[in-house]
Amino acid sequence: MSELHLLSTQQLITGLQDKKFSSLELTEHYIKRIDALDSKINSFITHTSETARAQAQAADEMRAQGDKRPLLGVPMAHKDIFCTQGVLTTCGSKMLHNFISPYDATIVTNIDKAGMISLGKLNMDEFAMGSDNESSHYGAVHNPWNLAHVPGGSSGGSAAAVAAGFVPVATGSDTGGSIRQPASFCGLTGIKPTYGRVSRFGMIAYASSLDQAGSMGRSAMDCAYLLQPMIGHDTRDATSIKHDMPNYVQDLNEAAASAGDKPFAGLRIGVAKEYFSKGLDAEVEQAARAALKKYEELGATIVEVTITDPEITLATYYMLAPAEASSNLSRFDGVRFGYRCENPTDLLDLYTRSRSEGFGPEVQRRILTGTYALSAGYFDAYYTKAQKVRRLIVKDFEDAFANCDVIASPTAPTAAYKLGEDLDSATLYLGDVYTIGVNLAGLPALSQPVGLTSNGLPIGLQLIGQYWQESKLLSTAHLFQQHTDHHLQHSTIAKETV
Repeated sequence: MSELHLLSTQQLITGLQDKKFSSLELTEHYIKRIDALDSKINSFITHTSETARAQAQAADEMRAQGDKRPLLGVPMAHKDIFCTQGVLTTCGSKMLHNFISPYDATIVTNIDKAGMISLGKLNMDEFAMGSDNESSHYGAVHNPWNLAHVPGGSSGGSAAAVAAGFVPVATGSDTGGSIRQPASFCGLTGIKPTYGRVSRFGMIAYASSLDQAGSMGRSAMDCAYLLQPMIGHDTRDATSIKHDMPNYVQDLNEAAASAGDKPFAGLRIGVAKEYFSKGLDAEVEQAARAALKKYEELGATIVEVTITDPEITLATYYMLAPAEASSNLSRFDGVRFGYRCENPTDLLDLYTRSRSEGFGPEVQRRILTGTYALSAGYFDAYYTKAQKVRRLIVKDFEDAFANCDVIASPTAPTAAYKLGEDLDSATLYLGDVYTIGVNLAGLPALSQPVGLTSNGLPIGLQLIGQYWQESKLLSTAHLFQQHTDHHLQHSTIAKETV
């Protein structure tokens, strides 16, 4: 029982079904670990332990009465970007330090309906703007593999909580790599679905044409279990798209059952030289190429493809995303909810000081950048031109997929760097150089662990799929994980018992 947190989601489900442990016992196990160890990690902003205990007890009663929902009684936690009724929803910002949401995000409702137990809200970069989880108003999150290093961002709290064994799975959001990059830094699997696959209703917006919710776990199967209840059309989200509803877990099981000695026979993996260019750490490149060689040994064919120069993609993203952020964050003005400055002298003073005091430096930087790009005289020169380049990026992906089934690349150019490193903004933004093209194109992508650096930090490989092909990505990663053990490695904190 002391190692329940090392079990996969499938093993937890089987254990609950076979009455090896109850949901209440499982929930208590995770709460005990969080209470004892999260002071080292800082992955949670809000704990909902008492509510979780009540949910777990109810889940045990429902299971005893014959309820067959597979996820019934399985614990999880939400990134603090998703509104949760009656619970603090901060987005990692002082601006929302006192915001108790009056409603649930659609994915929160859907996961509740699946019977899962929420243990709380997870730390994140402020308003999802960051790649290291150091911009949070609630303090930096530490990487469970090495506490002196960052966990990645912006879903750093989600990644750290899973990697530390505080929850088996967690939700995240991905605007430019915010699921995949922390998954890479923390040795996890994380998936960003096709844009429109998961409702954005109740997810506090950063960049509306780029944001998409997804799941994080130690394996592709873990991700499949959590992603399943998250998907589906939602009339409350104008960007939610009606599409066929896959059964991800069933698809993974069928793929594994039909796989032979060469499970990837017929699979064409596209590799672009643009993803293996300057700035890529030697150990990361070595691990990525070793993983591609393993795919080849298991039957895959590696083909060369061409994609847009990542530096062009980076420039496009950091023009469009701040512009959308400038518009989206204009609602936080100190009037209706959230942070309000003390004793304003007039309305202008209220607006100015509430926003200056409520937003951190990185959020202010992006708001100012975006406002400049949208201003009269510069709109066509910057924003409109970036939108045109965005269409060319989409076209390059379309051309690449004419020659391959999935595209592979390193998830990030480096492994996790040290907390507190005095990196300039441009250097920090380069951490997203391999991931942001996916968001600009609206494609699905995942990161899977493929090794460790010489100092024991995880390395991830990114797989990019065609629209609506999350099952193919998850199945590809799942079959790879049937023949490797990278996803079975545990962080230093996960190995601690309490």
